[in-house]
Amino acid sequence: MAKILLAEDDDSLRGFLVNALKRAGHVVKDFDEGRTALKALEREVFDLLLTDIVMPGLDGIELARRGAELDPAMKIVFITGFAGVALSAGGPTPAGAKVLSKPFHLRELVDEVERVMAA
Repeated sequence: MAKILLAEDDDSLRGFLVNALKRAGHVVKDFDEGRTALKALEREVFDLLLTDIVMPGLDGIELARRGAELDPAMKIVFITGFAGVALSAGGPTPAGAKVLSKPFHLRELVDEVERVMAA
């Protein structure tokens, strides 16, 4: 079981992801944008940050950078439909961060979370 912070601005997708991760036994706190997610990272320790890259306001790359500064042991997985463009344009990302490209099956997400947490 992992304690996961999920940042995803698409409400329906976020709901599907939360349900799948909770069914897999994880504890999930979800946020619809980066600024409130960052506040949660400042208050609590999470095992995993699962974040969309492209979000209004504070994007997922900056959220991950700041989260990694707060807790270098926290694992990071980006979920995005724009992985190549967003990651190359955004500069360096935290070491060891993984990318799961949309569209993906919910089983793929759960499997990736389990792989990342086992590493």
